Amino acid sequence: MQHRLTRQTAPLFTTIPAKAKPVDDFSQYAGLIFDCDGTLTDSMPLHYEAWLEALIPYGISFPEVKFYSMGGMRSEKIVEVLGKEQSIDADPNEVTALKEAAFGRRMLRIEAREDICSIARNHHRKIPISVASGGDKEGVTAQLEQIGMREYFEVIVTAEDTERHKPEPDVFLKTAELLGVPPEGCLVFEDSPLGLEAAARASMDCIDVRDGKLYRAQQANA
Repeated sequence: MQHRLTRQTAPLFTTIPAKAKPVDDFSQYAGLIFDCDGTLTDSMPLHYEAWLEALIPYGISFPEVKFYSMGGMRSEKIVEVLGKEQSIDADPNEVTALKEAAFGRRMLRIEAREDICSIARNHHRKIPISVASGGDKEGVTAQLEQIGMREYFEVIVTAEDTERHKPEPDVFLKTAELLGVPPEGCLVFEDSPLGLEAAARASMDCIDVRDGKLYRAQQANA
């Protein structure tokens, strides 16, 4: 059995109706992996506000629909994509610094997604649980501390820990490695298309927290 780690034309997931699996029964999994922004926290609208503030000096537009489609992507990459599409030259590191500062000013407004955080708390010390995020370690840690969830996670993997980022599977594969469990034994909680794709390419089942659907990862025969 080999894991799919490259883009596929065939579906990577089989959709299982949410009602087919009680949300409090994850005993079949060896590890639970949670995204942070938009999954454990309600931070996505605040990230969008921060982006709009940071991009004003450059005249770069960022439609909300596009913002959500790029969830999980590194900030520097987002700036590169937007600049190229709009033929505007902007330094990715400079814009990212402005965006992170703007987001930091909004940090106290972040609240927990209790429906997801309760799953993590209920499985703490029963199943290995972790965070795998496309954000930077400082920001992710600050968010977890803000909502009182930092103590529940044995492992936290962020953008600094892998060379490739979502939709590549690296962040999830690295997390499974640190948890000491096989990738196919993990369940991921995600809120973005890029995160769902990354989980599938890591051969991990995934729950889309936006609608509660469970997606069963497909595996290719060796």
